[in-house]
Amino acid sequence: MIVLSVGMPRAGSGWHYNLVHDLMMTAGATDAHEIRERYRLQRFLTEVNNNIGVLSARRLALVTVPALMGHTFAIKAHSGPTFASRLLQRVGLLRITYIYRDPRDTVLSAYEYGQRALAKGRPNAFSHLTGFQKSVEFTLNYVRVWEQWMQEKDVLIARYEDMLTNYDHEVARLINFLKLDGSKLDVQNVIAAYRPEVAEGQKGLHFNKGKIGRFREVYSVEEQAILNEILGPYLERMGYKI
Repeated sequence: MIVLSVGMPRAGSGWHYNLVHDLMMTAGATDAHEIRERYRLQRFLTEVNNNIGVLSARRLALVTVPALMGHTFAIKAHSGPTFASRLLQRVGLLRITYIYRDPRDTVLSAYEYGQRALAKGRPNAFSHLTGFQKSVEFTLNYVRVWEQWMQEKDVLIARYEDMLTNYDHEVARLINFLKLDGSKLDVQNVIAAYRPEVAEGQKGLHFNKGKIGRFREVYSVEEQAILNEILGPYLERMGYKI
């Protein structure tokens, strides 16, 4: 079986994926990095956090091979659901979690993360976001992906803000969804290792400032009005105040 941890970019998705990955390891799952190497999936799973990219039939077919060979492992994505992902989920080969965040904070986080990398001479997937408007358009695409996942069945939906403020409750939901024994010591150790106050700054988690509502401190009143106008149709449905 494959556990697919999907997330809105800059929404704690790396943090959430690693939590899912390590929780599954306590139940005997195979390290996804080992799967990547053993089955020569380097072209289809990224080196950091095993991101599959789009959930195309070809990509999912290739990563399903080790699952059919008896391996359980966790991979990551930012893309929307597809016919292929629904099919694998229906036959029990795919279990899916999804995490999102207030898109106004995502706009800010994506821009800053890309610009920090650019300043260091190591551009990343966000470095093309050279201004406010581009960052808003980029995030809006992933809000539409959020909308797609909200319409899917049997997907565990989580909010980044709830993970920060009510971690124990959210992890209990996750453990139940993954069908794990939360009383086991190794499960408890993983839970402790990914608490927000511990996870911040850890390599590979892409968890930096992580502050809720920071866009209000950085963006002008005019920029906030633009965010609310463009994202307004989604914000309340996502559980955020305009």
